[in-house]
Amino acid sequence: MESRPLPTFHSLSQKVGAFSARDKTFLIPQMNRIGCHLLAAVFQAFGVRARVMDTYKGLDLGREFTSGKECFPCQVTTGDILHFLEEEKARLGESFDPEDYIYFMPEAGGPCRFGMYNKFQRIVLDSLPGLENLKIGSLTSDNAYSPVGMIDEDKATDFRKSAFMSVVAADILDRLLWRIRPYERDPGLADALIDEAVTSMSEAFLRHSEKKEFDTILDRLEEIVRRGGEIMDPSIPRKPLIGIVGEIYLRTHTQSNQDMIRVLERYGAEVVNASIAEWVNYTAYDRMREARIGLCRNLRLLRFREIRNYASKIVSYGLDLWYQQSRQDKAYRRLKPIIDLPGDHRVGDLEEVLMQKDLFSFEVGTEACLSIAGIMEYMREGFNGVVNVYPFTCMPSTITSAVVRPIVNRRRLPYLDTPCDGTYQPGREAAIRTFMYQAHQHRDRALQSG
Repeated sequence: MESRPLPTFHSLSQKVGAFSARDKTFLIPQMNRIGCHLLAAVFQAFGVRARVMDTYKGLDLGREFTSGKECFPCQVTTGDILHFLEEEKARLGESFDPEDYIYFMPEAGGPCRFGMYNKFQRIVLDSLPGLENLKIGSLTSDNAYSPVGMIDEDKATDFRKSAFMSVVAADILDRLLWRIRPYERDPGLADALIDEAVTSMSEAFLRHSEKKEFDTILDRLEEIVRRGGEIMDPSIPRKPLIGIVGEIYLRTHTQSNQDMIRVLERYGAEVVNASIAEWVNYTAYDRMREARIGLCRNLRLLRFREIRNYASKIVSYGLDLWYQQSRQDKAYRRLKPIIDLPGDHRVGDLEEVLMQKDLFSFEVGTEACLSIAGIMEYMREGFNGVVNVYPFTCMPSTITSAVVRPIVNRRRLPYLDTPCDGTYQPGREAAIRTFMYQAHQHRDRALQSG
């Protein structure tokens, strides 16, 4: 691609934000395959022409426009949008107009570099002739990913509820796949079921999410879960249980982590990955926690206007969190009698774990809060090993490793760090094979001890 001089910082505020998606083609990068397609269906139900982009086909383009110092998901997503635009320009020719598109790239606050992806990608797009008019639509963790501005205000609340329900449904389908694939009667049955389920559930969200007909959506999800249980072979003994934590994109994006879950299954594992809903709940919980701190500070100073402001935020974020967790609970309660899918950790419980063990603090923030506490919960729940999946040089996951390694070593729990940068490391298979050998030993010791 031909480039031109870099733009000014003015572009970062004018062309990155919560722009209305109406009458635009809304481009969703693929992180979680199932979740992205269900979310696209929700956008479509609310009148947005949402489209999930192909992923990992433009990695060379992503590397061309990055230095290698960025974390790996930045390279992948940069390549995804540039590859899509190249293909679209070739398809449409003279009628291609970048203004017809909005590229969706949310952000998070704190020290994680994810908060800078859309700024960096804005600079890249502005440096390419003709692409400076393509806007980047961004939601932020600073307000728990409120869609106001991107979706019509009178529909924003309903959209947010439906979008969260799509996240829950995608988590359940993922956990169904990981629960049944190690025990399927014939190879390929589980993958075929989930491929069919993505299409079926996308259609359900397209038809029912605008009116919040979530019970109807759960009816279809329940049918899929029942079919999943039917393809399991009950004669296969339970396998070592492996928990995955780490950076949300890498642990979820199968191409970037080189299909880590499937590799673990190849060596005899049953895997549970941390959910997407956990992160969404964390953002609401953390905003509520910050508002409580602000309320206490202003109560001491008797700043009555600020007291009202923070009290309102506590109520707003508290209601968001309550709604999300109650929706999750209802879905899992309905499905657990069919098949014992692992549920989600409560974010408040995870903070309690950190405080009781004096391991880390939500004041620091980042996914390390969830990963460290999640590993402690995996140990309590009797898991046989933990894998930390993250981009090479990722600060939160490096912190996680530093904190938990002494603990898991004392507990004799197998633990594996898997930093990813797109290269195939020669010792990867040997490390995973050794880890799984240790996990089998851990499982056997647990069975012998009763």
